[in-house]
Order: sequence, then C-alpha cells, then structure tokens
Amino acid sequence: MTWSEETFAIHGGYRRTPEGENSEAIFPTSSFAFDSAAQAAARFSGDEPGNIYSRFTNPTVRTFEQRLAAMEGGEACVGTASGMSAILSLMLGMLESGDHIVSSQSIFGTTKVLFSKYLGKLGIDTTYVPLTDYDAWAAAIRPETRMLFLETPSNPMTDVADIQRLAEIAHAHDCLLVVDNCFCTPALQQPLKLGADLVIHSATKFLDGQGRCVGGAVVGPESLVEEHVRGFLRTCGPSMSPFNAWVFFKGLETLHVRMQAHSANALALAQWLSDHPAVEQVFYPGLPSHPQHELAMRQQKAGGGLVSFRIKGGRGDAWKVVDSLEMIHITANLGDTKTLITHPATTTHSRVEPEARLAAGITDNLLRVSVGLESIEDIKADLGRGLDQIR
Repeated sequence: MTWSEETFAIHGGYRRTPEGENSEAIFPTSSFAFDSAAQAAARFSGDEPGNIYSRFTNPTVRTFEQRLAAMEGGEACVGTASGMSAILSLMLGMLESGDHIVSSQSIFGTTKVLFSKYLGKLGIDTTYVPLTDYDAWAAAIRPETRMLFLETPSNPMTDVADIQRLAEIAHAHDCLLVVDNCFCTPALQQPLKLGADLVIHSATKFLDGQGRCVGGAVVGPESLVEEHVRGFLRTCGPSMSPFNAWVFFKGLETLHVRMQAHSANALALAQWLSDHPAVEQVFYPGLPSHPQHELAMRQQKAGGGLVSFRIKGGRGDAWKVVDSLEMIHITANLGDTKTLITHPATTTHSRVEPEARLAAGITDNLLRVSVGLESIEDIKADLGRGLDQIR
C-alpha cells in the first residue's frame, strides 16, 4: 500500500476479526489452540504461518509491530517488554563475544551501563566517541567492529547527528548503523530512509504518549529483525504484553498531531528560557542558536519535545527550581501529555561516572524538560516561579 505515515498510524497492521469490531481487539491469551496435531506440528516447524505462543506470536503485538514498521519505513518490527530489552535483544541477537561496538558517548545512562558492564562481561567491547565528531567515529572502528550506535537528538543535551554521514562511515567498514529514534519518533524522523540499518524505540515514551505502559521495539530489514532479534525474543522471552501493545498502537493513532504540538510548545518554551535572566544556556534543536539547528531542520520535521537548560547556579539552585513546581511533574520519564522535569546528573545519568557525565555536558546545573501539551503560558508560569527565586 502507498499510504502516508499518518494513515499507517491509524490503519496499519490491523485485520478485523469475524466479530466485525471497529476498534482493534486485544488478545490476552498465553497460548493458541490448533485444529489438529498435524497443524500444531506445522506451526512449530514453521511450515505453516500462525500463532503458537504469546511469548513470540500474538495478534495484538503483531498489529503494533506491523504498524510501527510501516511508519518507520521498515520491513519488520519486534515488540519487546521495554526500551532496554529492545537494545538487549538486538545486541545479543546479533553480536557475539569478541565483537566491538562504537557508540556515541551521549546516550541514556542505563544504555551505557548495559554496554560497559553487562555486554562487557560477555566479551563485547564498546568504545565511546563524541556524537558529532565524525572523524572520531571513523577512527574508533576496528576490524572486529560490527555496529555503530547512537541517539539523535541526544539525551539530555539534544545534540543532533548526521545520520546519513554516519551511515556512510558504518557501511564503508561493513558495520551496521543503529539509531535510537525514541525522542523524534517516525512522526518527525525516519532514520532508515537516511541510511540507518536498524531503529530502536522505547515505546514507553512518545509512542505511548501518556505514561501508561513500558515497552520497546526494534525495526529494520526482515533478514535482520526476524532471524536475529525475534529469534532471541522467542528463546529468551523479553516479550511485550498484548495489553501494552494495544495501548501503544492506539497511541500511534495520534502520534503525528501530538509530536507537532509537543514541538510547538517546546520551541516556545526554549525561546522564553533563552531570554530569562536566571538561565545560562538552552539546548533545543529548533533554536537557531543550536549548533546543529540547520541539520536538525533538514533531518527532522520539527525540533521535538525535549528542552534542556542550564541555570545560573549549582545543584542546589537547580533543585530549588524543581521543588518550586506546582503543575509540572518531577519524574525521569518523558514523552507524556504532561510536562515533566528531571535533574539528569542525579537521576537518568547518576550511574554514569562523573567524568563521563561532564564530558557529555551533563552538569549539576542542567535541567531537562519533556514539554507537554498544556497551555504554554501555564508551563512558563510554573517554571518561572522557581527561576525567579535564583535571579
């Protein structure tokens, strides 16, 4: 079909059951019954398509997978129990002991712990490089390098990497390029069309949009996703629940309008913060002052919903701003309709070594805001109350 992404977000992946329902059904079942012993054998052997066991085949999860794959422009998708389990499933499904990853140093703190501590235990080594230093990416590649991994925009500094340029570097060395796209979503950015090989999502974030469920996804070519990632999921079981999948694909129906609204509010907030006397620096790709603004506007449809900023002061002053809030919620999640704030140095990136945090720009006076869909004037008034205390 030649639908646009907006139409796939509403209709993709769904096949109406004989009941004739207009809204997609949920299949909360652990297993599936077969018509005969021969059919059961054919399903398990792979000679006949069909459902077997909800750890790896479920119609509700499949609807989410097919819908997200269509929106990303990918051939296949595997839904997982969380964003972190999506990364784990990809890595353990495709890599082996002795392999090497080159990763941006500007990644989620827990992802860095997964790479350095747990993959390291298995003999999979990782080298970290600055996100936008393309010579450093190329120089870090070794004969055993199999994968380049990044988030763009980065969390929490909103640095933007040139996906097409990194794809050229990766493919020149016979490596895969993996992009975590959870901050833009396919509504704003489609890494596969820019040359990436695989896309990672934390569906917990903007795909859901209301902070209801935890889940993840891997999208890419069928040859990689079905054989390697689904093979790992089938055996090891970090599976997405049918109910969560239903929540996620219902969230996809409004993703495009939400991401445009998030981006509009975020740009307005970033502009206001830039003029506030208590603010030292604002990080948002939609601002002309952002170092990769031109690239972001070429690569993304809008700036996205994340704004980070440094206040004039230290950690105590940053905490004072956070503790003064009345409407904005203090939580390390992001992507909700509600505006959310966190202090990255002591939450999302607290498990990262202090030197590495500073190298990534995560200082004690940095705050990250996931800009919601409330009135922008109410968001500014709530933040302004705390900022006015540290002028």
